[in-house]
Parts: sequence; structure tokens; C-alpha cells
Amino acid sequence: MAESRAHNVLANRLAKKHGTEYNKGAGADIKASKMVIEVETEQTIGDASRQLQGYQRPVYVATTTQSAAQAALEHYDGTSIGVMDPFGRILKRSTRG
Repeated sequence: MAESRAHNVLANRLAKKHGTEYNKGAGADIKASKMVIEVETEQTIGDASRQLQGYQRPVYVATTTQSAAQAALEHYDGTSIGVMDPFGRILKRSTRG
């Protein structure tokens, strides 16, 4: 599926913030030295867990809208996956790694 403009903008912004590049291929979108981030829209929130499988450092779902962030908080409650809002602020810390 083609990524939305909001997805690409957020992925590039977060990659720059964490000193790495946006991975447009298979796997997680952002692989920084201290964390892994998968950017998702409200429609694709459930896909992140598959993309973040196997990583031993903290993993996060970054969402493109505030409403998606709320949905992600509910979806990933009780898991080791953390959640970020569209500005890269951590709303739920990852307990992995």
C-alpha cells in the first residue's frame, strides 16, 4: 500500500530528530540507535505490531493524528509497544529492551 503524505512527513521528521533515515522498505520505518519507530495512520494502527516484531530495544508506534494516537493507546494497552503522538512526544513508554 502506498504511504500517505502525512505518514512520509512524520517519518522523515522523526528520522531526522533521531539522527537516522526513514526506511521506506520492509521492516520498521525508523531504526535509531536507542529505539525503533513504526509510523501509522488511524487505519493501519494494528499493522505496527508485525513490523516491530523481533526488536530487542524500545519500540514505538508514532501516529499521524491525535485521534490515531488515542486509538493506538487503547490498541497497545498492556503490551510492550510504546505510543507517540504526531509531534514525536511519548504518550506511553515502551517496556521492551
